[in-house]
Amino acid sequence: IVCVLSGLPESIIAAACARSGQRVLHVDSKNYYGGNWASFSFSGLLSWIKENQQKTDINECEDWKKLILETEEVISLSRKDKTIQHVEDFCFGDQDSAEDVEEAGALPKLPVFGAPGAEGVAQESEKECPPVESALPEAESGEPDKATGTEPATATEGHDAEITSENESSPSTALDKPTLELGKTEAAPSEISAQEPKKITYSQIVREGRRFNIDLVSKLLYSRGLLIDLLIKSNVSRYAEFKNAARILAFREGKVEQVPCSRADVFNSRQLTMVEKRMLMKFLTFCLDYEQHPDEYQDYENSTFAQFLRTRKLTPSLQHFILHSIAMVSETDCSTLEGLQATKKFLQCLGRYGNTPFLFPLYGQGEIPQCFCRMCAVFGGIYCLRHSVQCLVVDKESGRCKAIVDHFGQRISANYFIVEDSYLSESVCTKVCYRQISRAVLITDQSLLNTDSEQQVSILTVPPVDPGKPAVCVIELCSSTMTCMKDTYLVHLTCPSTKTAREDLEPVVQKLFNLNPEKEAENEELEKPRVLWAVYFNMRDSSGVEKSSYDGLPSNVYVCSGPDSALGNDCAVKQAETIFQEMFPAEEFCPAPPNPEDIIYDEDEIVPEESGFSNSPETKPESATEESSSGDSAAVKK
Repeated sequence: IVCVLSGLPESIIAAACARSGQRVLHVDSKNYYGGNWASFSFSGLLSWIKENQQKTDINECEDWKKLILETEEVISLSRKDKTIQHVEDFCFGDQDSAEDVEEAGALPKLPVFGAPGAEGVAQESEKECPPVESALPEAESGEPDKATGTEPATATEGHDAEITSENESSPSTALDKPTLELGKTEAAPSEISAQEPKKITYSQIVREGRRFNIDLVSKLLYSRGLLIDLLIKSNVSRYAEFKNAARILAFREGKVEQVPCSRADVFNSRQLTMVEKRMLMKFLTFCLDYEQHPDEYQDYENSTFAQFLRTRKLTPSLQHFILHSIAMVSETDCSTLEGLQATKKFLQCLGRYGNTPFLFPLYGQGEIPQCFCRMCAVFGGIYCLRHSVQCLVVDKESGRCKAIVDHFGQRISANYFIVEDSYLSESVCTKVCYRQISRAVLITDQSLLNTDSEQQVSILTVPPVDPGKPAVCVIELCSSTMTCMKDTYLVHLTCPSTKTAREDLEPVVQKLFNLNPEKEAENEELEKPRVLWAVYFNMRDSSGVEKSSYDGLPSNVYVCSGPDSALGNDCAVKQAETIFQEMFPAEEFCPAPPNPEDIIYDEDEIVPEESGFSNSPETKPESATEESSSGDSAAVKK
């Protein structure tokens, strides 16, 4: 199997294939793992912004064409990433003051060879060498480093002392067993008064840049969603830690307020009257088993969910909460059945790991693809970053893809090929109609809703001002998620695109945040969080594209999409499982790996205890060859 690019669907497929005994090569032209699913430190994100704003031309080398036989034809792959557009970043502080500021913990510049004192500097840098800037340590073969004990890279930079060894009792162990233990990473209430947030400068953000893990795509995990089930089933969960998204917020009449969604929240709420509490509980109870009462919604199947809510004797505030904060669906486009299904899904996820249905991975969403890459590597997968692919080689007679040619001019043969959509050339994608996602990432100085505990993950849906426009999903992350420095918040805004990201999202940013920190603001503006830095960009949404839409792709080449605009990850998991089952219908998808004590080795692989540790050249290469060539997962040793 050859996988091109290491996004979430490709990483899941690679892990599933390696686990079933297939030989897997996973290549990526980028110098970090995850593609558009990656996370970056602040300096890493600035480099990514610069790269996407410049879009430099890549010189094509034609030498590889000599490797193509007369009985073969090629499908050229694109070497330009066209999935990111309209990148605009803004600093709302004194940017000049950070010109000479160096990132804490960054790699020192290498001394000139032979210069006086170079040897001493090199020795010093060996002692204090932090991880390099990449989303996982690059591994030509073998297992990428885990998120615990050693620091991976962009997705996990700046962890320093926060990381605990796997053998220690980590306070935020997640998904190790079907009963997921959530991280008790709640920090004590902030010592700094909410009225007087600590002033953060741009130079501080640059200096503490490794404390940031900024996701290109903003998502949460439903506690009973497909991704959580897969993490538990495959035991990949041991590579990650999670935090509960503790607050569901609503934006109504110009104010941000907390939404009661569990039974306890409803009855403890001071926002709702006793009558409203009864109304809400009655409706939510109906939604949990609405299929058993078709007579109550059959007449409204052709109506929107918003119209159906108006018939249920719910107050306007309850209708708003249910539509935008519980079902989280469109007011104009969502049917009654879709709304009921979304509400039921929300309610079924409550209480499994906390008061809300959502979990967030510590160190960012970019951790999840890395977790599956680690599993693939454990079972013999080979990983190559900064390794681009020139073309697919297709046999004219059979119409099947035989090999790829990489940028070194090497032919790499395989039976199946997994390619991310962004690698396909325009000639292959002429019939494909792509959607776009509008994204914004903000660094702010305080929470959208100040409460006693500031260390909370919050989700807010801002309804559109104009009918027909999409709602904006806002996810606010605190420093205990290991995605931002202390006394700051990382805010992600996402919606399906209608214009450029800035045009779509800036009106919402202006409603929720103060963009003029230096100006004398009104009282209302003083209450809002200050934006310290912001970036806007549009990302291609290639989900939902049928394989038949691509021109001339061989049957053994499978296309994975990039991130979609949905809040969860179900689309990626479904896609990965579908592709895996098409390739290997008789194999189980991502079964749990065996426990070390359950592994049964062949007799000739067992080394007698009395022989001790031997580095004998007669035995070592032979056993290594047997291990690497064996497809049986039970023969894999950690």
